[in-house]
Order: sequence, then C-alpha cells, then structure tokens
Amino acid sequence: MELQLSTPALLFSAITLLMLAFTNRFLAIATLIRGLHKSYRKSPDKEIIVEQIHNLRRRLTLIKNMQLFGVFSFLLCVVCMYLLFRGLTASANWVFVASMVSLLISLAISLVEIQISTKALNLELGDMEDLFEKRKSSLDFIFKKDSKKDES
Repeated sequence: MELQLSTPALLFSAITLLMLAFTNRFLAIATLIRGLHKSYRKSPDKEIIVEQIHNLRRRLTLIKNMQLFGVFSFLLCVVCMYLLFRGLTASANWVFVASMVSLLISLAISLVEIQISTKALNLELGDMEDLFEKRKSSLDFIFKKDSKKDES
C-alpha cells in the first residue's frame, strides 16, 4: 500500500479533537487543584489532602505526557505530509509510522489517566456513602426490605 498525502491529513482532525479533550482534562484538574487549595487554606487537614495531592500530581504528569505525545504525533504528520509532497515516500512511511506510534502512546497514557481519575471518583463516592450510612434514621429498619420475606 502506498501512502498518499490525504492519509496523514486525515489524522489532523482526530489529533486536534484528542488535544482538545486532553486540554479539557487539564483544565478540569486545574479547577480541582484550585478548589483543593481553597479548602486547605480554610481548614488545613493534611491527612486527607496529602493523598489527593499525590493523585492530582500523578494525573497532571500523565496529562502533560498525553499532550506531549499528541503534539509530537501532530508534528510528525506535518513532516510526513511535507516528505510526501517532496516525493520522499520511503521516509514519509517511516515518519507516518512514528506518528501513529506517538498517537498510540498518547492514547495509552490517556487510558491510564482515566483509570486513576475513575478510582479517585469512586473514593469520593465511597466517602459520601459512608456519611450517608452514618446518618440513617432510626426508622429506616421499618422501610428497609427484608431479604427473608422476599425469598418466600
């Protein structure tokens, strides 16, 4: 299969959308950090915040690397198109492969970041569930379904 000029050009829209998504993730993390900083200034409880800071730093590093590999992939696509324009097909093929590998690395890092953010959100939900369990009314046992009655 021969690489044509339109092939790397197709990646432009995909990479641009990925970069937009990565930037939105970065902005969301920045908002979380600013909110965490405000809450720390109001009541500095180091035990709770230290784990969140570690999580946010790791996610920031991952997002930075996602963006880095995404931009590198984008640049390699431009180089590939230039090489194709100049008629250097063999070099363009290798640059295109490097661009695809860079995009793949960016997506893999994105997958890891999604896993970390999901884990963090589940921890937050767990905290709220614990709080809800502690605040149950003394009449909740009346309205709670009894599993023994349902089985018969």
